[in-house]
Amino acid sequence: MEALLRFFLFWKVFSSTSFGYPSGKISVACNSMLPSHENAISQTSLPPYAISISNTSFTPGDEIIVSLTGVNGSSFKGFLLQARTPGGEAAVGSFQILNPNTQGLICNNIQNSAVSHTNRDDKQNVTAVWIAPPGVGQVVFRATVVQSFATFWAQVQSHLLVSSNTPSVSTLPSLSQSTTPSATISTEEGCGTEKFCFSNPTGCSPKDPNCYFMSSEALESPAFKFEMSGLSDGYIAIGFSDDTIMGNDDIYICDRNATDHIEVQHAFSTGRTRPTPMPLGEVEVLATSFNNGIIRCSFISRNAISTQPRDAGNLYYIFLAFGPSSSGQILKHTRRPFITDQKVNISSFQSLGGTASTPLIIKAHGALMLIAWMTTGSVGMIFARYLKKSIKKTLLGKDIWFQIHLFFMLLTVVATSIAFILIFVAVKGWSDNAGAHAVIGCIVMVLSFFQPVIAFLRPSLTNNRRFVFNWFHMLNALVIKVLAVSAIFLGLQMLSNTSSQWMVKTMGGFVGWEALLAIMLDVNLWLKKKEIYEDPQPKVKNELLLLLIYLCGNLAFLIVLLVGIGRS
Repeated sequence: MEALLRFFLFWKVFSSTSFGYPSGKISVACNSMLPSHENAISQTSLPPYAISISNTSFTPGDEIIVSLTGVNGSSFKGFLLQARTPGGEAAVGSFQILNPNTQGLICNNIQNSAVSHTNRDDKQNVTAVWIAPPGVGQVVFRATVVQSFATFWAQVQSHLLVSSNTPSVSTLPSLSQSTTPSATISTEEGCGTEKFCFSNPTGCSPKDPNCYFMSSEALESPAFKFEMSGLSDGYIAIGFSDDTIMGNDDIYICDRNATDHIEVQHAFSTGRTRPTPMPLGEVEVLATSFNNGIIRCSFISRNAISTQPRDAGNLYYIFLAFGPSSSGQILKHTRRPFITDQKVNISSFQSLGGTASTPLIIKAHGALMLIAWMTTGSVGMIFARYLKKSIKKTLLGKDIWFQIHLFFMLLTVVATSIAFILIFVAVKGWSDNAGAHAVIGCIVMVLSFFQPVIAFLRPSLTNNRRFVFNWFHMLNALVIKVLAVSAIFLGLQMLSNTSSQWMVKTMGGFVGWEALLAIMLDVNLWLKKKEIYEDPQPKVKNELLLLLIYLCGNLAFLIVLLVGIGRS
C-alpha cells in the first residue's frame, strides 16, 4: 500500500511538471502566466488568438464580456486569462464563469480573479464576464494560450479598457507608441464650419479616450482629407455605403501591424465577409499614431470615393467601425459599427453623431422570429397536446382545437418564412462566414416548411400507420422549437448593446417560465388520465386557466424583448 502511495505521488509530480495542468488548476502560474511545460518556451510569432471585450470603458461594478477566440479556426487546449493594469503584475477584478470549459482561480488573493480551462479538449472560443473593481483606471486583459504541449503564446492581449473617470489621454502613461509626426491628427476644430465630422458620442473630442471620430474635408476635386481616431487594439475604419447594411461599401482602414505601426489600407466589402483588399492608389498618408490603445490616422485620398457606379454623388451612409486584427488583416468588428442616421454629403460642413443601431429590416426579422416561436408556435402546440380531449365542439366539420392549432401553426410558418426572406434581403445572400445563428435558422426554416406538408399528407385516424405520423409530427415540432429558441438566444447576443446582455437573460427567464407551465399542464394531463377528477367541468377550467396564465407571462416576456429589439 505504501509503495502504491509513493508511486501515485511520483506520478502526480511528474505529470504536473512534464505534462502541464490539464485540469486547469494553475494558481501557481498566477504571476508568471507561464505553463510548467518542460523544455517549452513561449512563441514569438503573432498569436493566432484574439481577446475581444464588450466595451471600451467601465465604471466600478460594470460587467464586461470577455471572449478569447481562435483566429481563422485556430483551436487551443488550455489558457489562463487575467485582467491587469498596464505594466502591472497582479490580477485585478473578478470573473463570473459562464462556460463549462472554464473555471475561476484565486490569484492575488482574489476569488475568481483569473480564468482557466477545465480539460484539454480543443476549444475555439471561451467567454467570461469580468466585474470591474473600484480604484482602477486602466485595464488590459492578458492571456496565455496553449495550442499543444510544446506550443503556447504568453502575450495575447486585448485593447485598453479605460475607466470613465480616467483623465484625458494626454495625461496617461503610454502603453506603446508608433507615430509619423507630420500633421495634426484627429481634431474637432472646424467641425461643422470647415469640414464634415462624425463621432460617437455626438460632438465628442478625439482627445477623449472614449471618443470614436472621423472627419472629411474636401480639397481640390477629387481629393479629400480624412482623419480617424478611436480606442482599438486592431483597427478603425470608415465605410461609404448606399444603405445601412454592410456590403458593396468602399472602406478605408487604419490598421495596427505586428510592430505597432499604423498602416492605411483601402478595401471593398462584398457582404458579411472580410473586405477585399484594393490597391491603395493615390493616397498620401499624413500622420499615424498608436498611443494608450488609441489609433489615429490622417491621410489625403485622390481616389474616387466609390469604386462602384452610384447615382447619389457624394451622398453616403457613413460607417465607423473598429475591432481586432491579425497579421495586417482585419477581423470581425467587436460591436456594430456607428452609422449616420441618413445619407450625408462628405463635402458639406456638418457635425453629426451616430449610434450602433440595428437596421430596421434586421429588427423586423428578430421581432417576427420572437412572435413565431415565443407565442404563436407555443400556443398552437399547447392546443394540440393539452386541449384536444377537452374541447369537443366542432367548427366547419373539424374539431375546434384542431382549427385553432392549424391557425396558429400556419401563422408561425408564415412569420418564420417572412423573417427568413427579410434576413436574406438584408445580408444580400449567404455569407461565407455565416455563424451558428444563420445555420440553425436555415434548419428551422426547412423543418418548418416540411411540417405542414407532412401534416397535409397524414394518414386517416383509422390507418394502422397513423401512430408513425403522430410521433414524427411531435418529435419534429420539438426539434424545431429547440433549434428556434437556440437561434433566438444567438440572435439576441448579436443585437444586445449592453455588457449585461439583459435580453439574453430575459429570454432565459422565458424558457424557465415556459418549462414551469409545461410541467403544470403535464401534471394536469396526468391527473385526467388517472381520472382523479370526479367532476368533468374543472378539467377544462384548469387547462384554460393555465393557458390564460401562460399567455399573460408569455406576452410580458415578448413585449419586453420586442422593446429591447426596437431600442437596439
